[in-house]
Amino acid sequence: MTQLATTGTELANRTTGTELAAGRIRQFVTVYVMNQQFGIPVLDVRDIVIPEKITSIPLAPREIAGLMNLRGRIVTVVDVGIRLGIRSEPKAPPWTGVTIEYGGEAYSLLVDSVGEVADLPEDLLERVPQTLDPNVRAVTDGVYRLDGGLLLVLSIDRLMEFTE
Repeated sequence: MTQLATTGTELANRTTGTELAAGRIRQFVTVYVMNQQFGIPVLDVRDIVIPEKITSIPLAPREIAGLMNLRGRIVTVVDVGIRLGIRSEPKAPPWTGVTIEYGGEAYSLLVDSVGEVADLPEDLLERVPQTLDPNVRAVTDGVYRLDGGLLLVLSIDRLMEFTE
């Protein structure tokens, strides 16, 4: 059984100001993988889950951690650290998953932890530096400079391309 923490719709409803309505503010669920902060567009997030059990799949690609049951639906679990090439070993429990829909299928992105919902001005999004690791750069839409470091904005489409 998987425990539900919150949903993407609940997260998106937290900000209703005129800037958000005008499209000048972008919302991201912040997640951490190997101490690096990433942002996933809040509208891509379906659930934040704490999987109790992940069943491994023989001969699956390394980034596929396995399958889990989410309210009767089989969900493929992707280890984001391995997918980005920044973790060499699979993530050990406790697990945290950010569930998304991609290509009509449900996936849960295994991360180290989930932070806050960040409301960030669209005009402060910067280009991805060429010095960023090529695996990470390939799936990053841009970078925000924050007081505590950088927030790398993930492109769900490019992150999930390996599934096609």
